[in-house]
Amino acid sequence: MTRPTEILRDACLDDWRHATCHKFCAELADGSLPLDKMRNYLAQDYQFIDNFFRLAASAIHHAPTLPDRLPLAQFMGVLAGPENTYFQRSFDALDVDEKERTHPVLKEPTLAFQKLMLKASKTGNYGAMVAVLCVAEWSYLEWATPFAPSQSGLPFYFSEWIDLHSGNYFESVVEHLRGQVDTAYDEANDEGRVIFSDYFSQAVRLERAFFDMSYT
Repeated sequence: MTRPTEILRDACLDDWRHATCHKFCAELADGSLPLDKMRNYLAQDYQFIDNFFRLAASAIHHAPTLPDRLPLAQFMGVLAGPENTYFQRSFDALDVDEKERTHPVLKEPTLAFQKLMLKASKTGNYGAMVAVLCVAEWSYLEWATPFAPSQSGLPFYFSEWIDLHSGNYFESVVEHLRGQVDTAYDEANDEGRVIFSDYFSQAVRLERAFFDMSYT
């Protein structure tokens, strides 16, 4: 039986494939990605964390039960701990200046994704919230898994980015988010399903645009 998350993904499959099979990811994984591109990517990507926390916190608040809340709450600890530390170590290693770390000039895909996360967080619609969260994490699992475990000898700012987005724990996070979207979709009326689909497809388009921007 086809899962709702598969239906949502397949409705924007071209954007999904472009985002999850991107040259940026392949070059990151083999160590050939120019460092200027990695600096720009990390500086822009770090700006998502604040609004991601807002969106995740809103989703936790609106989740129907404690078992629905806990996995996402635990994942926020990973973002606040190992992932945040990864960014700071990478900024140091790549000589990213303080302004770029804290107040970079945001590119259009970054701004658009920020707006989408904030919009979803304010809807009070749990399905819309988890749809955006699901895309953000599932698309990263999809691109990182073929390169896991990361090649030996890669600089940590390449290898650890792959490792953070692959493996059993991260797979469990994505599976939880997919399950939340599946359930919300199954329980929604036609209007609700259109809303979920819209948020999901917007997030996929912006993931694609973000990698395109980072690469070019």
